[in-house]
Amino acid sequence: MTNTKINLRILIPIILLSIISIITINSALMYTSKSLGNLALKQTIWYGIGWLLVIILMKLKNEYLYRRTWILYIVGNLLLIGLLLFADPINSSKCWFTIPGIGSIQPSEFMKIFLMLTLATMIHNFRNDYDTPTWKQEFIFILKTLMIVAIPSILTFLQPDTGCVIIYLVIYISMMFTSGIRIQWFIIAFILLGITIGGFLYLYLYKENIFIKIFGSSIYYRLERIIKWKEGSGLQLENALTAIGSAGLFGHGYNKTPIYFPESSTDFIFAVYASNFGFIGVIILLAIILYLDVNIIVLSKKKIEDTDKFIISGIIGMLLFQQIQNIGMTIGLAPITGITLPFVSYGGSSLLSYMLIAGILLNISQKKNRTYKYR
Repeated sequence: MTNTKINLRILIPIILLSIISIITINSALMYTSKSLGNLALKQTIWYGIGWLLVIILMKLKNEYLYRRTWILYIVGNLLLIGLLLFADPINSSKCWFTIPGIGSIQPSEFMKIFLMLTLATMIHNFRNDYDTPTWKQEFIFILKTLMIVAIPSILTFLQPDTGCVIIYLVIYISMMFTSGIRIQWFIIAFILLGITIGGFLYLYLYKENIFIKIFGSSIYYRLERIIKWKEGSGLQLENALTAIGSAGLFGHGYNKTPIYFPESSTDFIFAVYASNFGFIGVIILLAIILYLDVNIIVLSKKKIEDTDKFIISGIIGMLLFQQIQNIGMTIGLAPITGITLPFVSYGGSSLLSYMLIAGILLNISQKKNRTYKYR
């Protein structure tokens, strides 16, 4: 028997974030290129489509997605390949398919969900197959999951979209922590990762020519941008800090962002909001975000099916990382990576992916614990 009561502790903060998103994007229009149109109106339409997707998904239930994870995973990778082969470059990146009359679609945003679904079903099946897996069985399982993550990561890195690749890895690590494998694997992984990063940085810092010869100049300059982000903050960060720092307790007022900075409706949406509504407004926004995150974590602690727990671990890992990274880069505490603020930044593909996540979470909160069988 299914409990049809909607979890208002998840629904209400998402509604509040949607309102904040639209009014803040509308405020950012004063510095947005007119050729992009009315982004606030577009975001409202995307939210309308998103809520429609939530309703459809709540009718279908999560099991509909769980039974089609491999189809979704394959389609997602084919779309990423299609980008590299056929997409027109935008700002030197092949991240979007341009659809006349609709806009641009970014497959990597949906790939995040497809990856979570695939990993969740793989972990579910592994735990069902082995009550007490051996070291060898766990090692083989880890290799399989790494391959599943590596394929879209490589394809996305080639676009190039380093931000999404980082999110893929965050999702993977978050979900593997809840998979039940031995903790020693994580110790080994961190040691190997440390050695790899150490060697990578050694070549970058002391053997520049060898580094470029092995990895190419594109990767060299992307790494340089991340490592030396403090040295070359540029107009975008400096103006954003000026807008935030001058806002005071209550801000400059709605639609009164005092200074221009690029990507004001996407990557730097937090700066627009903070400059308009000040310290008090920022506290309210952070409280809403924290309230949503805490209730997602609380949901994972309830008696739910293990696949749902794995999905939630991926979701909360992704959301926390994006929230911290986006706000951190806006206030100069993290490198600028192009990672957006979930449910707030403008973007059709990213917003629809978050709304699908909202639908998944609301479905999980509606049902009682039972065992699913799918492959």
